[in-house]
Amino acid sequence: MDRKKLVEFKNVSFQYEEEGALVLNQVSFEIYEGEWVAIIGHNGSGKSTIAKLLNGLLMPKDGEIVVDGQKVDDDTVWDIRKDVGMVFQNPDNQFVGATVQDDVAFGMENRGIPREEMRERIQRTLSAVRMQDYLITEPHRLSGGQKQRVAIASVLAIAPKVLILDEATAMLDPTGRKEIMHTVNDIQESEGLSLITITHDLQEIVQADRVIVMNKGEIWEETTPRELFLQRESLREIGLDVPFVAQLTDELMKQGVELKEAALNHEELLEELWKFNSKM
Repeated sequence: MDRKKLVEFKNVSFQYEEEGALVLNQVSFEIYEGEWVAIIGHNGSGKSTIAKLLNGLLMPKDGEIVVDGQKVDDDTVWDIRKDVGMVFQNPDNQFVGATVQDDVAFGMENRGIPREEMRERIQRTLSAVRMQDYLITEPHRLSGGQKQRVAIASVLAIAPKVLILDEATAMLDPTGRKEIMHTVNDIQESEGLSLITITHDLQEIVQADRVIVMNKGEIWEETTPRELFLQRESLREIGLDVPFVAQLTDELMKQGVELKEAALNHEELLEELWKFNSKM
């Protein structure tokens, strides 16, 4: 069965100032229902602009953006925002409630969702991000990672078809980042929604179905994480740090260790090392 096309960028260009340089130049791609797509690139590559265009926070200079069959424009923007939820890098900017449950309820209240259904969604979404024990906690008492999980729950509660995480782990420590990505992976599998993660950290893309690499406002590459990690030198040339596992694999192969060229994580690398050791 053919997958449903949920997001389309059709030759989209954008510039912030009338006479300024193009931030996006003739960008085209598609995202399908239930798919996890990572959009990566260095600062200024255009990746966060894509997120704002998708949500109608910005409008394209040229080209067309379609979300679930609707063209994004001034007339449809509020309908589009029901389908496209966004989580930004600083969760404090998204909190409006006095407690965690108030914050998750806010978006649903604005949409007139019945109170009984709101209660069910609050419980379900907070459980999905493992924050069900913090219902009456004040947001400012939470850690950075906990705040980000609540921000994700608040967006999930309005039942979007597309969830965008725009550098959502950038302000977290390594442990917090790992927790959020684990949460995101669980949610994507259980909720079946389309997920777009926008990042400059290649460690965060390993579980994505597909990766779009942005460079100087254009699509530099569109591939899978495993295939992308084979392009280590090219990634360095456009300012992206290669994950440690890929660097270690590189060094081991130079020393004559026969390994799969694109181990995505430590587990795969250890398995390859075990196989190599068994042959000796």
